[in-house]
Amino acid sequence: MTEKALLNYLEKHQNGKWKSFDTTIDSIEWWDGVKPPEINIIEEGVKVEQKILDDTQYQRDRLLEYPSIQELVVALYDESDKASIIERRNAVKAKYPKPE
Repeated sequence: MTEKALLNYLEKHQNGKWKSFDTTIDSIEWWDGVKPPEINIIEEGVKVEQKILDDTQYQRDRLLEYPSIQELVVALYDESDKASIIERRNAVKAKYPKPE
């Protein structure tokens, strides 16, 4: 479980019910008067969020290496850059393939 998966779960399913946390489920500080869900419910929700993060990691990896918007705009007007941009995008896609 990652801190990001826990944060995603809290924001999606417990929005407005918690104040803070320090990387673990046990460290969640709930607002006064809020009855927290059972730990196993939180754990299952965090597992789902972690799977989503794992399944989409390739997208975040690709984003860091794709040509910038500025490079793409230049390629629209300069045919010689267009082929280069396509090659770079294809290389990034090959480096970080979409899981099946």
